[in-house]
Amino acid sequence: MDIQHGIPYMGSSSVRVGTYSDCANCDLIIITAGRNRRPTESRIDMIYDNISIMKDVVNQMMPYYSKGVILIVSNPVDILTFKCDEWMSLDNGRIMGTGCILDTSRLIRKIADYTKMNIEAIKCNIVGEHGDTQFPVWSRLAIAGVPMDEYCNDIGLEWSEKQRDNIYRNVKNMGTEIITAKGRTHFGIATCVCSLADAILNQRPTIASVTTPLKGEYGIKDVAISLPSIVGVNGVEHRLEEHLTDTERKLLHYSADSLNSVLSRLS
Repeated sequence: MDIQHGIPYMGSSSVRVGTYSDCANCDLIIITAGRNRRPTESRIDMIYDNISIMKDVVNQMMPYYSKGVILIVSNPVDILTFKCDEWMSLDNGRIMGTGCILDTSRLIRKIADYTKMNIEAIKCNIVGEHGDTQFPVWSRLAIAGVPMDEYCNDIGLEWSEKQRDNIYRNVKNMGTEIITAKGRTHFGIATCVCSLADAILNQRPTIASVTTPLKGEYGIKDVAISLPSIVGVNGVEHRLEEHLTDTERKLLHYSADSLNSVLSRLS
């Protein structure tokens, strides 16, 4: 009711309580069901509770599903995206998870603060698991198309392992910090979901670090992890394979192996 009361000043949307039958003929179905993460937990710690919730949601949704993209926000998002894809057997990319899009947004915000540049000039992604084994693709970081090392050298700004570690350590702990302070994260992930919904519903393709089951990219398959992906009306329409350094490739495989070990315990 509270949201519905504000909509007349924002648009023509309708917010109401529905049932699973409303999933029929939807262009986009967003699944957020799951218990909250506690401050002392990793996202993986929630798996046994949330996978049973996800299975129940899928079982009740499947009789009515007829088309559309399924976007999973619930955590651990990589595991739940992979299992939902396995259960529903839809076309490649039709089921996707928010993955590392929020982590990437946080990283760009911190780099913008450090460089005092507009966020739109900064391009960099966090990839891998939405969790402990994720990592920034530092080798691809650029400011207005200029590689970060070159940019910082030109303006006399220090950029070394120390700055990278400080920024990423801050980004990695942000979720726990927010949960400790207010119980859960709301607004950051909501803006990310709105961005993806805009790309899908309004046919405005974008590139975002989201999670889908890989089909051999970087030699990885049978696991869902985040890669920069073209998101459009059909969900993830293409996963991009960037030129990673040898270290970054190893980190990506390590992240995939970590998630595979979790999946093996569930089967």
